[in-house]
Amino acid sequence: MTDIRTTYMGLELRTPVVVSANPLSQKVENIVAMEDAGAGAVVLFSLFEEQIRKETAVVEEVGLATSNVFAEAADYFPALEDYPVGTARYLEIIRQAKDRVDIPVIASLNGVTPEGWIEYAREIEQAGADALEMNIYFIPADIRLTPEEVEKRYVDITSAVRETVDIPIAVKLNPYFSSIGNISDRLQKAGADGLVLFNRFYQPDFDIDELKAVPNLDLSHPSEIRLPLLWIAVLYGRLAVSLAATTGIHGARELIKYLLAGADVGMVASAILGHGIPWITDILDDLKRYMNEMQFASVGAFKGSMSQRHISDPTAYERANYIQIVEGKEWR
Repeated sequence: MTDIRTTYMGLELRTPVVVSANPLSQKVENIVAMEDAGAGAVVLFSLFEEQIRKETAVVEEVGLATSNVFAEAADYFPALEDYPVGTARYLEIIRQAKDRVDIPVIASLNGVTPEGWIEYAREIEQAGADALEMNIYFIPADIRLTPEEVEKRYVDITSAVRETVDIPIAVKLNPYFSSIGNISDRLQKAGADGLVLFNRFYQPDFDIDELKAVPNLDLSHPSEIRLPLLWIAVLYGRLAVSLAATTGIHGARELIKYLLAGADVGMVASAILGHGIPWITDILDDLKRYMNEMQFASVGAFKGSMSQRHISDPTAYERANYIQIVEGKEWR
């Protein structure tokens, strides 16, 4: 019998498909449907500190605490009314979901101030969440910020949250650090139990008639797996943290590649937003079919087998591969 169980941040999951943060999880009925479709865990939509502060009439405080962005840069961030819910409803969704599903419920927190990260992380744990995903959505728009200051922000937030809660915590990283390996190692040492590769910053578009920046959200595409695939394959076996792959999983093919690279789980959102929650079942059916064809008895039997540590030519992940590709291509 094909065993598709996996472990993520110490949590035993029945499948390696985890639903990543998306608007569908605002309804507990959808979370139940995700479990029925085969999801191993669900990451709830993000709780944004800005929305909470707005509800308590101290938005000005948060505005000053963000990243010292220039006034004209503020148009590049979502309007506060676009954030979904405040803390009371978010915590209630956690409680209701825990009452109705058996799979782990992972909260997602997008804080701004140190106090916010600590306070809301504590409340999320008390509400019964099985783990916390830290969505550190921070665009260093202030050109005076140094790389060291940006990295320190991530490490300090992770350390502060680790000291606050006992549940597992994952950091959702972006791919723009100059040394992904180094910051990953520092986050592990700061207390992260897992890393989610990679966060997608939603860059604005321009309305050329109204002459203003407008928010724009595009669903992911399978071609976007290449960058997280590279870094998961490089990091696998070099860190003790769990590795979660997000971005570009639209079918079993992308999930399998991530597992071969060394991911413990693959996170889906765009696929179910585009095809519906039952799409999870199709992904898992195709995963089982692949494992049967390849005679893999379990996910652990092939996880990481294509990582940099395990392939016969590790340079395939480095500069030598770039040279081979360029020189081997017939250009017209």
